Amino acid sequence: MPDLNLLVIGCGSIGERHLRCFIKTGRASVTACDTNPDLLKKMAATYSVPVSDDWQKSLQAGFDAVVVCTPAPFHVSMARQAMEAGAHVLVEKPLSQSLGGVAELIATRDRLRRFAAVAYVLHVYPILCAAREFLRRGEFGPVRQVTVVSGQSFPTFRPAFAQTYYRDRKMGGGAIQDALTHSVNWVESVVGASESVLCDCAHQVLPGVEVEDTAHAAVRHGAVLSNFSLNQFQSPNETTFQFNAAGGSVKVELHQQRWGTFAFGAPGWTWHEVPPLDRDGPFTLQANAFLDLLAGQPSRLCSLEAAAATLRFNLSALASADSGRRVSCASIHE
Repeated sequence: MPDLNLLVIGCGSIGERHLRCFIKTGRASVTACDTNPDLLKKMAATYSVPVSDDWQKSLQAGFDAVVVCTPAPFHVSMARQAMEAGAHVLVEKPLSQSLGGVAELIATRDRLRRFAAVAYVLHVYPILCAAREFLRRGEFGPVRQVTVVSGQSFPTFRPAFAQTYYRDRKMGGGAIQDALTHSVNWVESVVGASESVLCDCAHQVLPGVEVEDTAHAAVRHGAVLSNFSLNQFQSPNETTFQFNAAGGSVKVELHQQRWGTFAFGAPGWTWHEVPPLDRDGPFTLQANAFLDLLAGQPSRLCSLEAAAATLRFNLSALASADSGRRVSCASIHE
């Protein structure tokens, strides 16, 4: 029996995936917690795990780690209380839908010497790790421009999306906070935090909701300019990242499971194939990376500080789309 006891708070779609993938690691005993009795019955029947309908009482049992998978407005307060109860925390993205309490959460982590990370899962994709390592070596010189084009049929992967937090921006829903935030967070891990954003977004196709399902953002990261284009209704599930420098370009095609380099003057792309992962693969890697962090190994996951920077992007993008103006990320306050 694993020595580490882990509590998953919130057993909706992503919470169930975290629960299942932590079980797959074989390194933690997992308990499911949710206020929905039907979900708890499903977790108990499907995964043979203990269940609880009261997360605050559960914290008093002394869990080693907590995974917070509730809607975004509850992330910060739940994570802080989990730390105060003695647990390390993995928080689902986005960190929150406001900056309220974020500084206190970081201070609590430091005061109590807890480990904390945010589940921006792109950080553990082997293909992205390889491309980022190459970019950080600087062989082509400093990156000066980034483009990201992404889209998928969201209802294919999340059929119940219209009955979840996704339908409400205040709960962390909409394309910017739900999907675009992943790409931006990973790009920020390569070129630095977003400084200002000019964003346009709209509800174009998805039935049953009014939040944006399409977003375009022009972002400045210091000397680097980036462009993000995303929709959640197109037929192909495709994502392409391209980083351009004076000495060459780096491209990642997630849907083709390959990344490539194109040095200045070269005749074409040099491609590196990466074995594909199944749907749970990245989340199992993330679970192992979190458990490695608790074992004292260097973190491979998104920090609270990096997630807070991406939260500033999210809020700036929403403010820009609503106002039609470029918004400075530093201007966003609680």
